[in-house]
Amino acid sequence: MGLVLTEEQTLLKETASQFFQEKLPVANLRKLRDEKNADGFDRSTWKEMADLGFAGVLVPESYGGTEFGPVGLGVILEQAGRTIASTPLLSTVLLGTTAIQLGGSQTQRQEILPAIAAGETIMALAVEEGPHHNPTQIATTATADGDNFKLSGSKTFVIDGHVADTLIVVARTSGEVNDSNGLTLFLVDTNGTDGLEITRTIMADSRNAANVTLTDVSVPASAVLGGVDGGWDVLEPVLDAGRIGVSAELMGLIQEAFDQTLAYLKERTQFGEPIGSFQALQHRAAEMFAELEVCRSVVLDALSALEDRRNDVPSLASLAKARLSESSKHITNECLQMHGGVGMTDEYDVGLFMKRARVAAATFGNAGFHRDRYAGLDGF
Repeated sequence: MGLVLTEEQTLLKETASQFFQEKLPVANLRKLRDEKNADGFDRSTWKEMADLGFAGVLVPESYGGTEFGPVGLGVILEQAGRTIASTPLLSTVLLGTTAIQLGGSQTQRQEILPAIAAGETIMALAVEEGPHHNPTQIATTATADGDNFKLSGSKTFVIDGHVADTLIVVARTSGEVNDSNGLTLFLVDTNGTDGLEITRTIMADSRNAANVTLTDVSVPASAVLGGVDGGWDVLEPVLDAGRIGVSAELMGLIQEAFDQTLAYLKERTQFGEPIGSFQALQHRAAEMFAELEVCRSVVLDALSALEDRRNDVPSLASLAKARLSESSKHITNECLQMHGGVGMTDEYDVGLFMKRARVAAATFGNAGFHRDRYAGLDGF
């Protein structure tokens, strides 16, 4: 497809933009943060999003979804990024739905997909085990125990982990640490499961994440998602979908940060003139504008590849994540500097955008990780 939105996608973008501006503005994140909200997101608004079809955008119509596709979800994530809205869109709608679609049995699909579409269940992917993204560095073990498996290990940076009804736990059933072979995905119910400990972490961007510890957690064989030892075949495309989704969110974030900064340049005066009339700042703003246009094309191409199930999804996922991770750091830095000292205060939103950009840039691999991966996929 061309690097433009269809009429239906444009309409979805307008609907999502209005929803997030009215229902989940930046003030909502501030409220959740200041009140130390236990959930970290607004459950009533999440239900409204589900009623609009946002939660079921990747779910087939036969399971109660709208089946609007990855580009549609990318459009929604971009608008969520403009208000840095805290929602389970990434953890559940993108990662959870994709994992169930790729590896789920008929029973698992029938039980989980309608619940996702209705906004009745929250899922979380538990993969990371260290301070940096390394999806094959899995020491968590799953040992056969009769008709069950026993899981033991720990996970870090589990997005929405403390509010999830079901965890998708990546564990090793064979092979060595850092080996992509021998990984298996398990669905773990968080309600009253013995040996499961979930601890919420306070993030710099005031968003949801958790540390998870599993001590001889027993799950039935029916909890396996995909095949035993074949988890990488599901996990890798799920992660690529997540990387593209985070890039779409970052696209919205940096566009909004730029727009707010542009407005500030026009209203802030120095020496009796708007600071936007200063040539040095004009040059910096022009550079950001050009970078935004490149980022927009990169993200839309990656989303289109995902929707069309093209063979270059892994490369484009890493290209988009590397570019947006790097650009979001540069652009939010520039926006904060152009605001001057007040940009560092909590009165202005630009500091919140910068914090979210830093965390999102590290999610599922930073720019360095994805430059290296992109080169490897190209044979270098």
